[in-house]
Amino acid sequence: MQSIKEKVSFYLSAVCYLLFNLRLGADALATVKATGWQIVQTAPYVAGITYVIIALLQYMADGEKLPWDRRLRLFFALGIMAGLFYGIYEYAGVDVGRP
Repeated sequence: MQSIKEKVSFYLSAVCYLLFNLRLGADALATVKATGWQIVQTAPYVAGITYVIIALLQYMADGEKLPWDRRLRLFFALGIMAGLFYGIYEYAGVDVGRP
C-alpha cells in the first residue's frame, strides 16, 4: 500500500465488511456475539471463494503473485456481498437455526 488514499480505502472496506456483517442484539454483548457468529459462519465460504478467484487471477497472470492488500480487498468485497445476502435472507423472516 503506497499512498494514503489506498490505506484509507483499505480500512474503509474493512469497516464496511464489519458493518455488513453486523447483527443487532438486545444489548452490546448480544450484538457482539451475533456479529461474531455471523462472521464465523460466512468466513470459511468467503475465504474459499476468494482462494479460488486468487488462484485463477494468478494463473492468468502467469504465476505472478497478488499483493496481500489486494487479496484482503477481494475477501472484504466477497464478505460484504455474503453479509448482505445472508442479512436479507435472515431479516426476511426465514428461520436460520437461532432461537
